[in-house]
Amino acid sequence: MSFKDKIFKSQSPWGSEPGDNNGSGNTTQPPSLDEIIANIQKKINQFFPGGKSGGSKPIFLGLIILIFLWLASGLYRVLPDEQGVVLRFGKFIKTTQPGLNYHLPLPIERALTPKVTKVNRIDIGFRPASDNGRVSSVDNVPEESLMLTGDENIVDINYSVFWLIKDAEKFLFNIQSPVETVKAASETAMREVIARSEIQSILTEGRLQIETDVQEITQSILDEYGSGIQITQVQTQKADPPNQVIDSFRDVQAARADRERSKNEAEAYANDVIPRARGEAEKILQEADAYKKQVVAAAEGDASRFLAIYNEYKNAKKVTQERMYFETMEKVLADIDKVIIDKNSGQGVVPYLPLPELKKKGSTN
Repeated sequence: MSFKDKIFKSQSPWGSEPGDNNGSGNTTQPPSLDEIIANIQKKINQFFPGGKSGGSKPIFLGLIILIFLWLASGLYRVLPDEQGVVLRFGKFIKTTQPGLNYHLPLPIERALTPKVTKVNRIDIGFRPASDNGRVSSVDNVPEESLMLTGDENIVDINYSVFWLIKDAEKFLFNIQSPVETVKAASETAMREVIARSEIQSILTEGRLQIETDVQEITQSILDEYGSGIQITQVQTQKADPPNQVIDSFRDVQAARADRERSKNEAEAYANDVIPRARGEAEKILQEADAYKKQVVAAAEGDASRFLAIYNEYKNAKKVTQERMYFETMEKVLADIDKVIIDKNSGQGVVPYLPLPELKKKGSTN
């Protein structure tokens, strides 16, 4: 049994270890306060022979109490959101997990307990002013927010960086001022990304990509420093032109919006007119093709009929001439009123056959 175990055992109020009942199974009754004090003094006298004199007993007793208090000072507690870091004479020894832990008392060892799950925030380009826990106003910081873009414009951008501790040892010993380091690294990353971006993209659809790029660059810088810091998010709060030219810039933006709207309307009109024009052109082409086929077919039919009549004419000229004459006269006289006079009927009253009246009467009957 070690010296330390002897001390702890000897200083038990009952003079023995808990559960030590000599195998009898009976529990020992707690002694009185006087017995406890006498037992402690007896043990002290055993370790310190000179302690038999009555004047030295309080000194040795106080010394033992101080030793116990000194040893007990090595107890420390690590909360669930913390990580324990043990230092021995200022040098890192180990890390401890949440719970009750022990290190050698001061000045030999000491423990630090940084919060490793707390998300910290740094605002760059502005400083929010709070009133009873609510943000009442924002103070702009031009030396941080004004940046030069890739197309030689100036943008006024405010953003926030969120970070936490991922390695307590590196966080405590590799960097002296974590907040200033994160701020400087993120500002450097933002200026680099803005310097290669155009202002139109920064003010509109490119902000998400800017946040991602700034987070990656900031994290790489902090990893090179061995900072033990993890960047969780970069969030842009505002991205505008400088206040001196913001009205003019908005006029330019409005003009660009009008241009885009007119362009879209023109494209919509073109998308409506061009298909209809193509349809009309296709219709005309199809009608022309049909007319061509009709004319060619009619011409071929007339030519075939002429050839047929000509062949018949060669075989029977007189009959063909009469038939052509009668057919022609039938076509010519079909739709006109006709009066027939028979010149061979003799002299006197001219024989008259009113064919139109007879035709009308026949049609009415």
